Amino acid sequence: MSDGNFNRALLPHTPYQSGLKAGKAMGSMHAIEAFKDYLAKFHPELDNESFLQRLEDFRQLLSNRLR
Repeated sequence: MSDGNFNRALLPHTPYQSGLKAGKAMGSMHAIEAFKDYLAKFHPELDNESFLQRLEDFRQLLSNRLR
């Protein structure tokens, strides 16, 4: 039983860093999916190679921003 003093062992574990990483990964995944939809809708003239190249360029830009 606690004697009223602050004791970290009694507090629940809160994995802030892992939650932050998971949130960034989910946000990145959703952004890439949205960009795929954007390219398919507004640039249907792109061939598969150009589509994948633009997608990779976007993925790199996003990766650099989220660091």
